[in-house]
Amino acid sequence: MTSKLTYWGSIGLAVAFAAAASPAYAAGTTAGTSITNTATVNYQVGGVAQGAQTASDTFTVDRKINLTVAEVGTVTTNVVPGQTNAVTTFQLTNNSNEVLDFALVASQITGGTASHGGTDTFDATNVRIYRDSTSGTVGSWDAADTLVTYVDELAADASATLFVVADIPTGLANNAVAGVTLRATAREGGTASTQGAAITETAGANTSGKDTVFADTAGVTGDAARDGSHSDNDDYTVQTATLAVTKTSRVISDPFNNTTNPKLIPGAVVEYCIAVANSGSAAATSVAITDPVPGQLTFNAGTILLNGTVTGSTCNADGTAGGSYAAPNVSGTIATIAAGATRTLVFRATVN
Repeated sequence: MTSKLTYWGSIGLAVAFAAAASPAYAAGTTAGTSITNTATVNYQVGGVAQGAQTASDTFTVDRKINLTVAEVGTVTTNVVPGQTNAVTTFQLTNNSNEVLDFALVASQITGGTASHGGTDTFDATNVRIYRDSTSGTVGSWDAADTLVTYVDELAADASATLFVVADIPTGLANNAVAGVTLRATAREGGTASTQGAAITETAGANTSGKDTVFADTAGVTGDAARDGSHSDNDDYTVQTATLAVTKTSRVISDPFNNTTNPKLIPGAVVEYCIAVANSGSAAATSVAITDPVPGQLTFNAGTILLNGTVTGSTCNADGTAGGSYAAPNVSGTIATIAAGATRTLVFRATVN
């Protein structure tokens, strides 16, 4: 008798993958990293383990260029006419997967609506950019900060605080606005203290080397997406006092009628009121008033009242004694006139 034995052997397959680098989820795996995957196949024949078979594949992680420039805060920077070193603050973040340099440009918008409303009506002067230093007051511009035209060697996922600092012209009206733009453009990194070369996006199909992809979003007007740059706006808004001066007089008494329907005859006492109204949006300080007494009058000593109020168009006699008289000038200083307030200097003189 002839028999035939048929045996089905079991083949066990196991595939294992080994990578040269672990995945990252922020800026991502560093550009230029080589990633190797090795597959291993183990099997049996007739229950006997056979030699393992392996195969590998290696590729290079490409470079993603991405960055953001963002204003720090959500309100305008209030300034006064003639102010120097007015500061707006921005944050630059390197969202790329490589250390990079970033060229910086601070510019000013021309007309149109500024970042926080209002129409751009003036240009600041002496505009420059500083990088915040950890050796000074972090987050505030001070003498320790560094004047820069580019950010040097900014690591992936790292940020830099930047200050745009400018001077404000004199003679500006209340609520005048100057819009400013900060733009950063990615440059090659790798060499400290030297601005790197311009970066070009890789065209065509993927290569075996380290390709470059621009991944930035659009910034402000004129800054397109995927151009290796990003930008944001801020603005300066003038907050100043706007003063208007009104001078009035009234007769207080005369030698014959006394205080009943007095007339402006020789010997009559006249009261002058100098009212200063602030219709601006900032307080006026150290408001110095000088008024020469006409030669036909004689100043009445001890009658100067400062910092009084008005009711309608009438001056109230509620000021505080002060001021001085040095012939022929009556003088006084009001420490502060708040926005929307009116304060007075009042004095009396006698008709010669």
